[in-house]
Amino acid sequence: MAAVLASVVQRDDVPVDADFFSDLGADSLVMARFCARVRKQPDLPAVSMKDIYQHPTITTLAGALAPADPVQDRLAEVLTGVLGGEQVPLDAHFFADLGADSLVMAKFCARVRKQPDLPAVSMKDIYSNPSVSALAAALQGTSQQDRPQEPAPVLASVPETPPPMDARTWEYVTCGALQVLVYLGYCLLAGGLAAAWYYWVFPEAGPGNHHWVGHGTSFWEIYLRSVAFGGATFVLLCVLPVAAKWIFVGRFRPQEIRIWSLAYFRFWLVKALMRTSPLSLLPGSPVTPFYLRAMGATVGRNVTILTRHLPVCTDLLTIGEGTVVRKDVYVNGYRAHGGVIQLGAVTLGRDVIVGEGSVLDIGTTLGDGAQLGHRSTLYTGQAVPEGEHWHGSPGRRTDVDFGTVDPVPFRPWRRGLFAASQLVATIGLGRTMLGLAITLAVLAFPRVAALLESNSLAFTDWVFYADALAFAGVGVLGGAVVVLVVMTTVPRVLQLALQPDTVYPMFGLRYVVERSVERMTNSPMFGSLFGDSSYVVHYVRALGYDLEEVQQSGSNLGTLFKHDNPFLSTIGTGTMIADGLSFMNTDYSATSFKVSRAAIGAHNFLGNFVFYPAGARTGDNCLLATKVMVPVDGPVRHDVGLLGSPAFEIPRSVLRDAPLEEHADRAHFLRVLSAKNRHNLRTMALFMLVRWFHASLALVVLFAALDLFDRFGFLALSVSFFVMLLIGILVSIGIEHLVTRSRGLQPQLCSIYHPYFRWHERYWKLQIEARRMTVLNGTPFRPLVWRLLGVRIGSRVFDDGCAIPERSLVTIGSRCTLNTGTNIQCHSQEDGMFKSDHDVVGDDVTLGVGALVHYGVTVEDGAVVATDSFVMKGATLTRGSLWGGNPALEAPAATTFPATSERHRS
Repeated sequence: MAAVLASVVQRDDVPVDADFFSDLGADSLVMARFCARVRKQPDLPAVSMKDIYQHPTITTLAGALAPADPVQDRLAEVLTGVLGGEQVPLDAHFFADLGADSLVMAKFCARVRKQPDLPAVSMKDIYSNPSVSALAAALQGTSQQDRPQEPAPVLASVPETPPPMDARTWEYVTCGALQVLVYLGYCLLAGGLAAAWYYWVFPEAGPGNHHWVGHGTSFWEIYLRSVAFGGATFVLLCVLPVAAKWIFVGRFRPQEIRIWSLAYFRFWLVKALMRTSPLSLLPGSPVTPFYLRAMGATVGRNVTILTRHLPVCTDLLTIGEGTVVRKDVYVNGYRAHGGVIQLGAVTLGRDVIVGEGSVLDIGTTLGDGAQLGHRSTLYTGQAVPEGEHWHGSPGRRTDVDFGTVDPVPFRPWRRGLFAASQLVATIGLGRTMLGLAITLAVLAFPRVAALLESNSLAFTDWVFYADALAFAGVGVLGGAVVVLVVMTTVPRVLQLALQPDTVYPMFGLRYVVERSVERMTNSPMFGSLFGDSSYVVHYVRALGYDLEEVQQSGSNLGTLFKHDNPFLSTIGTGTMIADGLSFMNTDYSATSFKVSRAAIGAHNFLGNFVFYPAGARTGDNCLLATKVMVPVDGPVRHDVGLLGSPAFEIPRSVLRDAPLEEHADRAHFLRVLSAKNRHNLRTMALFMLVRWFHASLALVVLFAALDLFDRFGFLALSVSFFVMLLIGILVSIGIEHLVTRSRGLQPQLCSIYHPYFRWHERYWKLQIEARRMTVLNGTPFRPLVWRLLGVRIGSRVFDDGCAIPERSLVTIGSRCTLNTGTNIQCHSQEDGMFKSDHDVVGDDVTLGVGALVHYGVTVEDGAVVATDSFVMKGATLTRGSLWGGNPALEAPAATTFPATSERHRS
């Protein structure tokens, strides 16, 4: 119509919103000619002068003449129901005109999926077509070829119906009892090793003769004996999981193991022992490939493995020569699905690169020379052909080259020499020297030494407890000061040996410097202490971050963050970052590495768990959503939001995320910021006080064991280790109940300067430490602890390592399966706003490895969320459906959820 009118008024083009009469200067004669020409067009409806006067623009005229669109009308009806109020205009912009946000539109998508007469709508459809008319056009069959097609999640080996968790009661109870016995056995081993160390280092000591102070043994003799004993213990702890694997399991084969069965217990035993191997503390070590070979894996030469998540089903793992597996990669070789553990092969060819934060499901393959980008996923059945580059979740082909480091000539002896020196340093220096010095200092204290002389029952005296408090205070507070001084000084000197963007050979002195800088400047404890407060700015600047000109918000950086090199990490002015940031400053090939600057622009906001690479193509005023894959190709993005893996553009902000009222008045902002700072200081003091309290309880138990050592020997030490775990968990539960006053959390929508948010930050800081919960992974006791912490959780839940930050906002049904790395996160911080809501997970639900469920989500019975998926806020996952991807989409064929009676075979 616009083309026809342009020919009538003799213009090159006509604006579709221009008024025929006032803007274009047309009259009734001109418009009559227009009507006549339109009637001659077979593909246009007839137009009358009455139509012209009633609809005096091309846009309104076309809308009036268009035939009724049932999809468009139904979409408008559903959206009106979500927003409430008057009928939604068809051309109104969802965000700019209607003021909706991503949570509202996620609810709209969920309601649309429940309408049998409407096609499914994803959040990417919403962002790409932000009005009812545009969305309806994109969803129509005639426009389907123009609609961007996303690869459906590849879930070839996921059965249509997840096997039910049908373990018998005696199996469930027996498995839990055997797991307790395993931990008791490990405590016996630890107690025996501690006693053996004591008798070996102080040969004059013996049963009934423990007074060693002043016996004349020199420090160097004690040190050398301790190093020898430490070396033997290191070898024992490395050999133990290897021996257990070959004795109890033999070879791993592709199969399914019923959860809670005796076969599952053997699998869990090997996995638990592997997680205690000291080699997990040495990521990137040349020793790791030898360890995996001893466990049955096929690993070629010059393989570099930087992840701490070492494979469990090693016989099913093949890694070709020259392959690099980056940090935080999950390549387990197994997954929990429904009521079974599924084991499958993972094959990596020669010269493969697996990017940071990626997940490889079972039954996946990367051919020779293939690459998988950071924050990407291969689902079961996906195979990357030889030489191809893939990225995204699920993976798909790309032309981006993720190998930015050229290989250099490499002599094999470098790897062996580095491995030997690393083991010597690990056993003879560092923690060994520090631990020995602390132990000798404590044992040299007269009242502590007296504990070993006889069974004096000193724990009946109050001085006994005062000593424990004093030692714990010196260790926690004094140790924190010493470590902080070392972190902010020594790496600055070491960093002088590294030049940015310079390629260095692996396993030389500069590689030692690079690994040392990374290891010495990443401290989860200090991140938890300073994060979510104004003081984190000073902390990271002392570490070496370039913060440019700081605009203090009181929450510039969350509690969980890490980097490869703090001196090459830049955060722009006015940028706010949630938990989970990882600066990717170092890149590797099989024989070389380089460090580069990773710079976040000004006025950005980064959601949770963002891996930010050097060379990222994002600039100022960007929103990087949770679990986004930050692009490293294409133009530099400004003034946009990025979501998903691979990332696509979304609005940077919406009406409901307008500037906070606290920023309207500078004086008012300074007052609320000052109040937040004071509250954060008190929270930080409580954080250190809780650590002091935990350390004091541990020392009380240990001193009591020393006091009873003369009577019970190593058994006293063994029992003390078990009691420490129980007390650590129970006291943490009690502290959380004190913080919440035993009241459940409630959904919130407030500013980060609101008093509630300050309290919520305290709630996060004082939660139970993850390492205590990790001990319970895959046991019946982890769901029990969740229940004590406030999670409404059903029976027979299998939890292999799920994180739940807001306990009392989560409901989990019975017989659910939660894989390792899963996160049920009931909150979001978006710029200066804090939002939280309930998450409800039904019965028999499976959440895959590394999956994240955002707030306001309902997962109905029997639904499956695939590996590394991101379920966006407000979504509803229908009964028996199958979801995968980032953001998660429903698989084309929904699963069939059986009747409840069929799932209760036990």
